[in-house]
Amino acid sequence: MAQNRTRKRRTMLYIPGNNPGMLQQGSVYGADSVLLDLEDAVALNQKDAARTLVRNIVKSINFYNCEVTVRLNHTDTPFGDADLEEIVPLQPDAVRFPKTESVEDLKKLIDRIEEIENKHNLPHDKMSIHAMIETAKGVRNVFEIAEYSKRVDAITIGGQDLTADMNIVKTKDNAGIDYARKQIVMAAKANRIDCIDTVYADVDDDEGLKEETLYIKKIGFTGKAVINPRQIDIVNNVFMPTEAEIRKAAKVYRGWIDAKRRNLGVFAIDGKMVDAPVMARAKYVLDMAEIDLSSFE
Repeated sequence: MAQNRTRKRRTMLYIPGNNPGMLQQGSVYGADSVLLDLEDAVALNQKDAARTLVRNIVKSINFYNCEVTVRLNHTDTPFGDADLEEIVPLQPDAVRFPKTESVEDLKKLIDRIEEIENKHNLPHDKMSIHAMIETAKGVRNVFEIAEYSKRVDAITIGGQDLTADMNIVKTKDNAGIDYARKQIVMAAKANRIDCIDTVYADVDDDEGLKEETLYIKKIGFTGKAVINPRQIDIVNNVFMPTEAEIRKAAKVYRGWIDAKRRNLGVFAIDGKMVDAPVMARAKYVLDMAEIDLSSFE
Protein backbone atom coordinates (compact mmCIF):
# COMPACT_ATOMS: atom_id res chain seq x y z
CA MET A 1 0.00 0.00 0.00
CA ALA A 2 1.28 3.48 -0.86
CA GLN A 3 2.28 5.61 2.11
CA ASN A 4 0.74 8.97 2.98
CA ARG A 5 2.98 11.68 1.60
CA THR A 6 4.18 14.88 3.16
CA ARG A 7 2.06 17.73 1.83
CA LYS A 8 4.18 20.07 -0.22
CA ARG A 9 3.88 23.83 0.21
CA ARG A 10 7.14 24.76 -1.50
CA THR A 11 5.46 27.44 -3.58
CA MET A 12 2.29 29.45 -3.04
CA LEU A 13 1.35 31.57 -6.06
CA TYR A 14 -0.48 34.82 -5.39
CA ILE A 15 -3.29 35.39 -7.87
CA PRO A 16 -5.22 38.66 -7.70
CA GLY A 17 -8.89 38.00 -7.04
CA ASN A 18 -9.87 40.31 -9.90
CA ASN A 19 -7.79 38.55 -12.58
CA PRO A 20 -10.11 36.00 -14.23
CA GLY A 21 -7.50 34.70 -16.67
CA MET A 22 -4.97 33.78 -13.98
CA LEU A 23 -7.67 32.46 -11.65
CA GLN A 24 -8.94 30.04 -14.29
CA GLN A 25 -5.41 28.83 -15.08
CA GLY A 26 -4.24 28.68 -11.46
CA SER A 27 -3.57 24.95 -11.34
CA VAL A 28 -1.47 24.76 -14.52
CA TYR A 29 1.47 26.92 -13.44
CA GLY A 30 3.10 24.23 -11.29
CA ALA A 31 2.81 25.78 -7.83
CA ASP A 32 1.96 23.52 -4.92
CA SER A 33 -0.60 26.07 -3.71
CA VAL A 34 -2.48 29.02 -5.13
CA LEU A 35 -3.44 32.01 -3.04
CA LEU A 36 -6.53 33.72 -4.40
CA ASP A 37 -6.12 37.23 -3.05
CA LEU A 38 -9.01 39.41 -1.94
CA GLU A 39 -6.83 41.76 0.09
CA ASP A 40 -3.85 43.86 -1.03
CA ALA A 41 -3.97 42.85 -4.70
CA VAL A 42 -7.50 44.23 -5.10
CA ALA A 43 -8.39 47.94 -5.18
CA LEU A 44 -11.06 49.14 -2.76
CA ASN A 45 -13.59 49.78 -5.52
CA GLN A 46 -13.16 46.22 -6.85
CA LYS A 47 -13.51 44.27 -3.60
CA ASP A 48 -17.11 43.14 -4.18
CA ALA A 49 -16.49 42.13 -7.79
CA ALA A 50 -13.33 40.21 -6.83
CA ARG A 51 -15.14 38.38 -4.04
CA THR A 52 -17.87 37.28 -6.46
CA LEU A 53 -15.31 36.20 -9.05
CA VAL A 54 -13.26 34.18 -6.54
CA ARG A 55 -16.43 32.57 -5.18
CA ASN A 56 -17.45 31.45 -8.67
CA ILE A 57 -13.95 30.21 -9.51
CA VAL A 58 -13.68 28.11 -6.34
CA LYS A 59 -17.13 26.66 -7.02
CA SER A 60 -16.53 25.80 -10.67
CA ILE A 61 -12.81 25.20 -11.34
CA ASN A 62 -11.01 21.94 -10.59
CA PHE A 63 -7.60 22.80 -9.18
CA TYR A 64 -6.71 19.08 -9.02
CA ASN A 65 -3.81 18.53 -6.57
CA CYS A 66 -3.07 22.22 -6.13
CA GLU A 67 -3.99 23.52 -2.67
CA VAL A 68 -6.44 26.42 -2.79
CA THR A 69 -6.13 29.19 -0.21
CA VAL A 70 -8.11 32.44 -0.17
CA ARG A 71 -6.60 35.51 1.46
CA LEU A 72 -9.38 37.39 3.19
CA ASN A 73 -9.59 41.01 4.16
CA HIS A 74 -9.12 41.53 7.89
CA THR A 75 -12.29 41.32 9.97
CA ASP A 76 -11.67 44.88 11.17
CA THR A 77 -12.18 46.19 7.62
CA PRO A 78 -15.57 46.76 5.94
CA PHE A 79 -14.89 43.77 3.66
CA GLY A 80 -13.80 41.02 6.05
CA ASP A 81 -17.17 39.70 7.16
CA ALA A 82 -18.55 39.70 3.61
CA ASP A 83 -15.48 37.67 2.54
CA LEU A 84 -16.20 35.13 5.27
CA GLU A 85 -19.89 34.85 4.36
CA GLU A 86 -19.01 34.11 0.72
CA ILE A 87 -15.86 32.00 1.09
CA VAL A 88 -16.37 29.85 4.20
CA PRO A 89 -19.37 27.92 2.77
CA LEU A 90 -17.15 26.90 -0.18
CA GLN A 91 -14.63 25.27 2.21
CA PRO A 92 -11.42 25.91 0.27
CA ASP A 93 -8.39 24.10 1.62
CA ALA A 94 -7.46 27.13 3.70
CA VAL A 95 -8.02 30.82 4.31
CA ARG A 96 -5.20 33.24 4.98
CA PHE A 97 -5.81 35.83 7.67
CA PRO A 98 -3.72 38.98 7.15
CA LYS A 99 -2.13 41.07 9.88
CA THR A 100 -2.68 38.52 12.63
CA GLU A 101 -1.46 40.15 15.82
CA SER A 102 -2.86 38.16 18.74
CA VAL A 103 -4.85 35.14 19.84
CA GLU A 104 -7.78 37.52 20.28
CA ASP A 105 -7.66 38.17 16.53
CA LEU A 106 -7.70 34.43 15.87
CA LYS A 107 -10.49 33.75 18.34
CA LYS A 108 -12.69 36.37 16.71
CA LEU A 109 -11.95 34.89 13.28
CA ILE A 110 -12.47 31.26 14.24
CA ASP A 111 -15.67 31.99 16.15
CA ARG A 112 -17.08 33.72 13.08
CA ILE A 113 -15.93 30.93 10.74
CA GLU A 114 -17.52 28.26 12.90
CA GLU A 115 -20.72 30.27 13.20
CA ILE A 116 -20.97 30.26 9.40
CA GLU A 117 -20.02 26.57 9.21
CA ASN A 118 -22.75 25.71 11.72
CA LYS A 119 -25.28 27.66 9.66
CA HIS A 120 -24.37 25.57 6.61
CA ASN A 121 -23.99 22.25 8.49
CA LEU A 122 -20.29 22.08 7.68
CA PRO A 123 -17.52 20.41 9.71
CA HIS A 124 -14.99 22.43 11.68
CA ASP A 125 -11.97 20.39 10.64
CA LYS A 126 -11.84 20.63 6.84
CA MET A 127 -10.72 24.21 6.15
CA SER A 128 -7.48 25.30 7.81
CA ILE A 129 -6.20 28.78 8.63
CA HIS A 130 -2.90 30.42 7.72
CA ALA A 131 -2.00 33.17 10.16
CA MET A 132 -0.08 35.95 8.42
CA ILE A 133 2.39 37.91 10.52
CA GLU A 134 2.89 41.45 9.20
CA THR A 135 3.50 43.64 12.25
CA ALA A 136 5.95 43.85 15.13
CA LYS A 137 3.11 43.01 17.51
CA GLY A 138 2.36 39.87 15.54
CA VAL A 139 6.01 38.81 15.73
CA ARG A 140 5.97 39.33 19.49
CA ASN A 141 2.90 37.08 19.85
CA VAL A 142 3.69 34.51 17.18
CA PHE A 143 4.30 31.60 19.58
CA GLU A 144 0.86 32.03 21.15
CA ILE A 145 -0.70 32.47 17.70
CA ALA A 146 0.89 29.28 16.37
CA GLU A 147 -0.34 27.13 19.26
CA TYR A 148 -3.80 28.66 19.70
CA SER A 149 -5.84 26.32 17.50
CA LYS A 150 -5.39 23.10 15.55
CA ARG A 151 -7.04 24.88 12.64
CA VAL A 152 -3.90 26.97 12.25
CA ASP A 153 -1.63 24.77 10.15
CA ALA A 154 0.69 27.42 8.70
CA ILE A 155 2.32 30.67 9.75
CA THR A 156 3.32 33.11 7.03
CA ILE A 157 5.24 36.37 6.96
CA GLY A 158 4.39 39.49 4.97
CA GLY A 159 7.69 41.25 4.43
CA GLN A 160 6.41 44.43 2.80
CA ASP A 161 3.88 45.26 5.52
CA LEU A 162 6.28 44.25 8.28
CA THR A 163 9.04 46.57 7.10
CA ALA A 164 6.47 49.36 6.78
CA ASP A 165 5.25 48.69 10.33
CA MET A 166 8.86 48.78 11.57
CA ASN A 167 9.51 52.00 9.61
CA ILE A 168 12.60 50.55 7.96
CA VAL A 169 13.75 50.35 4.36
CA LYS A 170 13.38 46.93 2.76
CA THR A 171 16.85 45.88 1.63
CA LYS A 172 17.82 43.14 -0.78
CA ASP A 173 19.26 41.00 2.02
CA ASN A 174 16.12 41.53 4.15
CA ALA A 175 18.29 42.07 7.23
CA GLY A 176 15.51 44.03 8.91
CA ILE A 177 13.12 41.05 9.00
CA ASP A 178 15.66 38.33 9.75
CA TYR A 179 14.75 38.22 13.44
CA ALA A 180 11.05 38.01 12.58
CA ARG A 181 11.67 35.21 10.10
CA LYS A 182 13.50 33.13 12.69
CA GLN A 183 10.86 33.73 15.34
CA ILE A 184 8.16 32.60 12.91
CA VAL A 185 10.13 29.48 11.99
CA MET A 186 10.63 28.56 15.65
CA ALA A 187 6.96 29.08 16.46
CA ALA A 188 5.93 26.91 13.53
CA LYS A 189 8.43 24.16 14.31
CA ALA A 190 7.41 24.11 17.97
CA ASN A 191 3.87 23.33 16.85
CA ARG A 192 4.72 21.06 13.89
CA ILE A 193 3.08 23.32 11.33
CA ASP A 194 4.29 24.87 8.07
CA CYS A 195 6.01 28.24 7.75
CA ILE A 196 5.83 30.08 4.45
CA ASP A 197 8.18 32.92 3.58
CA THR A 198 7.35 36.28 2.04
CA VAL A 199 7.54 37.06 -1.69
CA TYR A 200 10.63 38.12 -3.62
CA ALA A 201 9.43 41.22 -5.40
CA ASP A 202 11.98 41.49 -8.24
CA VAL A 203 10.58 39.05 -10.79
CA ASP A 204 13.53 39.62 -13.15
CA ASP A 205 16.21 38.67 -10.60
CA ASP A 206 16.38 34.89 -10.80
CA GLU A 207 19.72 34.65 -9.01
CA GLY A 208 18.52 36.84 -6.16
CA LEU A 209 15.39 34.71 -5.80
CA LYS A 210 17.43 31.51 -5.72
CA GLU A 211 19.86 32.93 -3.16
CA GLU A 212 17.04 34.09 -0.89
CA THR A 213 15.21 30.76 -1.21
CA LEU A 214 18.36 28.83 -0.31
CA TYR A 215 18.68 30.99 2.79
CA ILE A 216 15.10 30.64 3.99
CA LYS A 217 15.25 26.87 3.43
CA LYS A 218 18.43 26.76 5.53
CA ILE A 219 16.77 28.51 8.47
CA GLY A 220 13.73 26.24 8.37
CA PHE A 221 10.97 27.61 6.13
CA THR A 222 8.92 24.95 4.39
CA GLY A 223 7.94 27.11 1.42
CA LYS A 224 7.83 30.54 -0.15
CA ALA A 225 5.14 32.75 -1.64
CA VAL A 226 5.68 33.85 -5.25
CA ILE A 227 4.05 36.58 -7.31
CA ASN A 228 4.91 35.43 -10.82
CA PRO A 229 4.65 31.96 -12.42
CA ARG A 230 8.23 32.36 -13.67
CA GLN A 231 9.45 32.13 -10.07
CA ILE A 232 7.82 28.77 -9.36
CA ASP A 233 10.40 26.38 -10.82
CA ILE A 234 13.30 28.17 -9.12
CA VAL A 235 11.71 27.89 -5.68
CA ASN A 236 10.43 24.34 -6.21
CA ASN A 237 13.88 23.17 -7.28
CA VAL A 238 15.54 24.68 -4.21
CA PHE A 239 13.13 22.90 -1.89
CA MET A 240 13.50 19.54 -3.62
CA PRO A 241 16.08 17.26 -1.96
CA THR A 242 19.40 16.83 -3.77
CA GLU A 243 20.50 13.46 -5.16
CA ALA A 244 22.98 13.14 -2.29
CA GLU A 245 20.25 13.85 0.28
CA ILE A 246 17.97 11.27 -1.32
CA ARG A 247 20.68 8.59 -1.38
CA LYS A 248 21.52 9.23 2.28
CA ALA A 249 17.85 9.16 3.30
CA ALA A 250 17.25 5.93 1.39
CA LYS A 251 20.22 4.32 3.14
CA VAL A 252 18.89 5.40 6.54
CA TYR A 253 15.38 4.18 5.73
CA ARG A 254 16.65 0.78 4.53
CA GLY A 255 18.69 0.49 7.72
CA TRP A 256 15.60 1.30 9.78
CA ILE A 257 13.57 -1.39 7.98
CA ASP A 258 16.32 -3.91 8.70
CA ALA A 259 16.55 -2.79 12.36
CA LYS A 260 12.79 -3.24 12.79
CA ARG A 261 13.03 -6.79 11.50
CA ARG A 262 15.72 -7.44 14.12
CA ASN A 263 13.79 -5.65 16.87
CA LEU A 264 16.44 -2.95 17.27
CA GLY A 265 15.45 0.54 18.40
CA VAL A 266 18.77 2.19 17.51
CA PHE A 267 21.24 1.27 14.77
CA ALA A 268 24.30 2.66 13.02
CA ILE A 269 24.91 3.83 9.45
CA ASP A 270 28.51 4.45 8.39
CA GLY A 271 29.55 4.45 12.02
CA LYS A 272 26.96 7.05 13.07
CA MET A 273 24.05 6.31 15.37
CA VAL A 274 20.57 6.62 13.87
CA ASP A 275 17.69 7.42 16.21
CA ALA A 276 14.11 8.67 15.85
CA PRO A 277 14.93 12.28 14.82
CA VAL A 278 17.35 11.12 12.11
CA MET A 279 14.76 8.64 10.89
CA ALA A 280 12.05 11.32 10.77
CA ARG A 281 14.32 13.55 8.67
CA ALA A 282 15.05 10.69 6.25
CA LYS A 283 11.36 9.97 5.81
CA TYR A 284 10.66 13.65 5.16
CA VAL A 285 13.34 13.79 2.45
CA LEU A 286 11.97 10.69 0.73
CA ASP A 287 8.43 12.02 0.91
CA MET A 288 9.50 15.34 -0.60
CA ALA A 289 11.26 13.42 -3.39
CA GLU A 290 7.97 11.55 -4.02
CA ILE A 291 9.55 8.16 -3.40
CA ASP A 292 7.04 5.47 -2.42
CA LEU A 293 8.17 4.22 0.98
CA SER A 294 6.48 0.87 0.39
CA SER A 295 9.19 0.11 -2.17
CA PHE A 296 11.60 -0.35 0.74
CA GLU A 297 9.48 -3.01 2.43
